[in-house]
This record gives sequence, structure tokens and C-alpha cells, in this order.
Amino acid sequence: MIEHTDKPLIFDAEINNVKYASAGHSKIVCPFCDTEHLQNIFRTEGNKIWLKNKFSTIRESLMTVIIESDLHLGDVSVYTREENRSVFRFAIECWDELIQSGKYQSVLMFKNFGPHSGGTLRHPHMQIVGLENVDGYLQISPENFDGVEIKKNGVTVTISTRPIMGFVEFNVIISELKNIEKMADDVQTITQYILGEYMGGHCDSYNLFFHHIGELYICKIVPRFITSPYFIGYKIPQVNQLDRLEEIANDLRAKMKRI
Repeated sequence: MIEHTDKPLIFDAEINNVKYASAGHSKIVCPFCDTEHLQNIFRTEGNKIWLKNKFSTIRESLMTVIIESDLHLGDVSVYTREENRSVFRFAIECWDELIQSGKYQSVLMFKNFGPHSGGTLRHPHMQIVGLENVDGYLQISPENFDGVEIKKNGVTVTISTRPIMGFVEFNVIISELKNIEKMADDVQTITQYILGEYMGGHCDSYNLFFHHIGELYICKIVPRFITSPYFIGYKIPQVNQLDRLEEIANDLRAKMKRI
């Protein structure tokens, strides 16, 4: 029986308690820096590692982690262009591998960065989660990726006018995997903008959400602040007025032309 996303994922509190107890007794500040003791590794490439999450807190799932770099303070926004491209190639190949296995109802890939993103570790990483009985795309609509167009040249970049949560959600969309590097470049530019210029430099967090819908590969980039009570309490997203979205789009068009 397939469960829908209006039924919650089951969070295993016992495993979570073990996770935090283990962290409290560990002499290693960051487990992703301690690569010699990592287990259940699926794949490596240079300093990038794809492995099973040691503490799988979501039941009926396979939870995995991609360690992006051996730089503890690394990030999409600060990698060299070539480093960032290699991270995106590696991550999407791993994600596709789990999708193609056919073992899961849906396979989600996302990245948390910063204190408001929902992440717990600073070391740069992404997560790939295979859900056995939940369709993670059930409540996602193509309209969530449409909006103000920033560019369209092998890669389509938009700001959502019908965001999933709001207020500002950027979308980088490709239809061919040969354009992964272009996607990586545009996502990097957007994360730099979010952390440096958006909201006067007061945004310190973002999420990347990857979607594989039909022939499209989509990376949705969401600046993160305290979540709106309209969304928490009523699932009602908010979006900025169109002239503000156009203003943001113009800022990014200027940045992307300089690449």
C-alpha cells in the first residue's frame, strides 16, 4: 500500500537519541572529517564520499549522505568552479543510481546549509533518501517551478511565482545531463547572491532541493529564515510582489552575464 505525503514520515526517536548520545561521547568534533572511521561506503571520487547514514531516523527508508569535500568549511558558494561542478556531477550520478535501482517509491536529494536550514552538521554534505512507501513528489506541481525567467540557454533559471513555501524560490532546470556543469555554475551564483547580497546580506542559510520530473532535472534553491506561520499553521505559501521578483531577477541577470 502506497502512503501519500499527507501522512507523515515516521521519525525514529530512539535512533535519534542514540545519535546525540554518540555525539556527546565522541572525541571527534566532526564525523565527516574523520574519514578513516566511516563505514558502509557506496562510492568515492577524490575527496567525495557517498555512504549510508549511520543514524537512519526515518523509518521505511534508505538514508544516505554525500560528503562533498574534505574542507570542513567548504560550500557550494565558496568552491572553485571546477570543484563545484565535480560535486554536482558526483551527487546527481549517485542520486540517479538510487532512482534506477527501482527499490523506492521516490528518491529525494537535498542540501541544508546554515542555522535556519534544518541541518545539524557544518561539514558540507547532501542527503539522498529513498522512501519505500511515500511519493515525495505527490504534492509538487510544475507550477512550483514556473515564474519570472532569469535566463534560458541550455539551462532555464526562474523565480517561482507559485512557490512551494515562499517567499523567494529560485529554480535551475536542465533537460539533458550534459548541462550539469551549467546547472552547477548557476546554482553557485545564486547561493553566492543569497549569502552575500539578498536581503542586504542578512540571509545565512539556504536549502537545495533536487527534483527529477519526467525528463527534467531541477534544483530549487530556497533562502531560509524563520518559517512563516501561514505555512506552518495552514500550508499557505507567500510570494513577493511581481516587481520585487523582477528586481531580484535583474540583479541575478547582471551577475550571470559576468560569468
